Amino acid sequence: MPRNHDIVLFGATGFAGALAAEYLARHAPQDCRWALAGRDTGKLAGLRDRLARIDPRCRELPLLAADAGDPASLRTLAGSTRVLASTVGPYIRYGTPLVAACAAAGTDYLDITGEPEFVDLMYLRHHEQAVRTGARLVHACGFDSVPHDLGVRYTVGLLPEGVPLRIDGYVRASGGLSGGTLASALTAFSRASRTARTAKERRRADPPPGDRSVRTEPGRLHRNAGLGVWGVPLPTLDPQIVGRSAAALDRYGPDFHYSHFAAVRGLPVALGGIAGAGVLFALAQHPATRRMAGSRLAPGTGPDQERRARSRFSVRFTGEGGGHRVLTEVAGGDPGYEETAKMLAESALCLAFDELPATSGQVTTAVAMGERLSDRLRQAGITFRVLAAS
Repeated sequence: MPRNHDIVLFGATGFAGALAAEYLARHAPQDCRWALAGRDTGKLAGLRDRLARIDPRCRELPLLAADAGDPASLRTLAGSTRVLASTVGPYIRYGTPLVAACAAAGTDYLDITGEPEFVDLMYLRHHEQAVRTGARLVHACGFDSVPHDLGVRYTVGLLPEGVPLRIDGYVRASGGLSGGTLASALTAFSRASRTARTAKERRRADPPPGDRSVRTEPGRLHRNAGLGVWGVPLPTLDPQIVGRSAAALDRYGPDFHYSHFAAVRGLPVALGGIAGAGVLFALAQHPATRRMAGSRLAPGTGPDQERRARSRFSVRFTGEGGGHRVLTEVAGGDPGYEETAKMLAESALCLAFDELPATSGQVTTAVAMGERLSDRLRQAGITFRVLAAS
């Protein structure tokens, strides 16, 4: 069916949403029919006025009223566009009706979630319908988990085909938190047991390929002398996304292994990070302490432009297989916000305008967009490079 829009950005007035809107204002092609969506049209109009100072054509951007708590408005929203990108989180609390609407309408859906429970639950509830309607449901299109998913894909492409492969990722990142990111983290920590149950259901419903082995193991605290860092196991969504790409793509070999680490220079810093995560986890287990921790950052707030300009990320991948070794890196600027907005916006443009493999259902960025999205991100200033090979 004809759609009025190519891309709709839902949650456009939030902290991350506004950055994504600014990116689209600067980089969307002239023929891109895009729109802003949210529950407060007054705030949307104020955002549109700011965007018009970037590009006067943005004065004509449509403003679409929709509320995460109103499924009917979300069905109307999903039916109006080819691609719908959402920045409204915590996704486990607010995201389910929108994914349902997109799966039913055959609309491509994107988000920037880092919540494993949400991703698994959306697979269980909506993957099969999305396969039938042709919708592509692509979660984790920000720093969680684009650099890791596409970085592993890039590294795999430099190693021999048809042999067992092992890749380890080492993440370094600086930057501040937004209220939305803190709320999502606290929500995820508070639902650890439900996350584990949902993951178990997902494994039963989505078994690994029978003729290949794919393992994503947490690894252990260790010293990597070659990189000069301590590797701290990083229990984020990223390894799961990498594993699902590996399960879907034969190029990852007959036996693929991936582990994921934070890279820190000193052991005291590594131990301090582990202790800090433990404290946050403990605070999240009780409503009163969870509210106290969450009150430190108000929703819609985040690091200012000066802080974001100083922030950087790099992910280094050590890969080996078939007697070959390679060290690669994906790197860019402020990971949580500037680059996340860029990744989400470029993912939306990629789905809307690029020639891509025929996929549907819940798919990863590496499976749905692969090299086309990597090319877009390179052109946008994110680097993919080989540091060493033997």
